[in-house]
Amino acid sequence: MTVFGENNMNVRLRRLRSHPRLRDLVREVELSVADMVMPLFVKSGSGVRSPIASMPGQYQFSVDQLASQIDAIKAHGLPAVILFGLPAYKDALGSAAMCEDGVVQQAIRAIKQQTKDLLVIADLCLCEYTDHGHCGVIQENGIGQVDVDNDQTLALLARQAVSLAQAGADMIAPSGMMDGMVGVIRTALDLAGFTAIPILSYAVKYASSFYGPFREAADGAPQFGNRRSYQMDPANGQRALREAQLDVDEGADMLMVKPAGSYLDVISAVKQAFPAVPLAAYQVSGEYAMIKAAAEKGWLDEQQVMMESLLSIKRAGANFIITYFALDAAAVLRA
Repeated sequence: MTVFGENNMNVRLRRLRSHPRLRDLVREVELSVADMVMPLFVKSGSGVRSPIASMPGQYQFSVDQLASQIDAIKAHGLPAVILFGLPAYKDALGSAAMCEDGVVQQAIRAIKQQTKDLLVIADLCLCEYTDHGHCGVIQENGIGQVDVDNDQTLALLARQAVSLAQAGADMIAPSGMMDGMVGVIRTALDLAGFTAIPILSYAVKYASSFYGPFREAADGAPQFGNRRSYQMDPANGQRALREAQLDVDEGADMLMVKPAGSYLDVISAVKQAFPAVPLAAYQVSGEYAMIKAAAEKGWLDEQQVMMESLLSIKRAGANFIITYFALDAAAVLRA
């Protein structure tokens, strides 16, 4: 016999889902345009607006082609961009990353000349600038494999950080997963007079297979070996808290977990461990490409899956999300 009344749990739960406005009133998490950051790939040269085959709707832009994209980003109300560079030349040390006329430095100045309202975040790493595709100075590790020399790389990252700050970056986001990088970068910025510039650390960055399309977009795939000796093992969750703690101790103003969708448990754990520290999550290229590819096949509704994926990242604990869907999602939210 079915029992109806105030003690019937099935009815009590469904009461709050019965009307769309009621569902809005009791919603636990809200996604907004202010939660999203748009990545941009900036390439040396002029007249460049090259589509990225594995990331439909995304492009490599030369600096002179950025203005219209920045206008669109502003028109959609997005608060920030994060810049990745494709330099004119590469060498073993990634020298182009720290030049006054480097491609990202030029892009920062161009964006700042166009608008003062947009937050410009500069990704800081050497993988896009080295001819070997690794995130720093390479060396033999004693067991017949190539590794990155941590301390030599830190000195280069410090120079790159100061160069980006001098160009006008509002925030520095080191992504190379070098031990001690936040402390070294903080010291370098402070000594150069940039004490007000915050550091968004890629504190928890996994050696993930979801980065494949990005490596095409940024022309930054390793020419040999892999990055597992300095990026995190996908099997490890508790170690993420140690990585985050070290970066907080060194002066990180914000933390990041990358990728996002397959690491929602890690996002949640980091947020619970550091509730007062703003947390970003990066919905990476592979996550974007999978949704796009399935939608092109007609296997799912792109807009609904896009919004659900972003909402789940926010629900897990991210304060804001770096995502290639930023423009598309903003259009939905503002409709």
